[in-house]
This record gives sequence, C-alpha cells and structure tokens, in this order.
Amino acid sequence: MLWSVISDKKLNGLKFRRQFPIGRYIIDFYNHTNRLAIEIDGGIHDSTKEYVGNRDTYLQANGCKVLRFTNSDIESHIDTVVQKILENTNN
Repeated sequence: MLWSVISDKKLNGLKFRRQFPIGRYIIDFYNHTNRLAIEIDGGIHDSTKEYVGNRDTYLQANGCKVLRFTNSDIESHIDTVVQKILENTNN
C-alpha cells in the first residue's frame, strides 16, 4: 500500500527504492538523496527486536535516518505516514 504512494516519484518527485541493500541488511524502502530508510514492521518484528535494534544502529552509524511504521499505521493512517516521510526529506 505504501509502495503505491511513493513509487515512480509520486511523492514530491522523491525516488524510493524497494528492498534496497545497505551492508548486510535489506531496507524495505530507501531514498538515497535524503539517506532515508523506511521500515514496515509486521508481526515478525516482535520476535526479532534485537536484530531490528542492531540494524537501526548500523544504519544510523552510516548516516541514515530510519523511520518505522507498523502495518496498521499504513493501513489506517496512510496520510500521517506520508506526512512523516515528507518531514524527514529535504523537499
């Protein structure tokens, strides 16, 4: 659902890549210009909190901003999600 909003430069001309590798991690969505990593947390993330924390630490240490949203956020509050993404870009 989020991909349909941010793909093909639909969101203020920002280019996002899907399933983008950074180091040993795969980022759900990534905007290189703003070094913005967007992660969508589903139920699996509840059991992998240490892994997620390590990934966030790695990304931040390499100059990335990390935004996390739940599936519920995307399904129920897509406008708020989009606003938060825009707040974390230079556009």
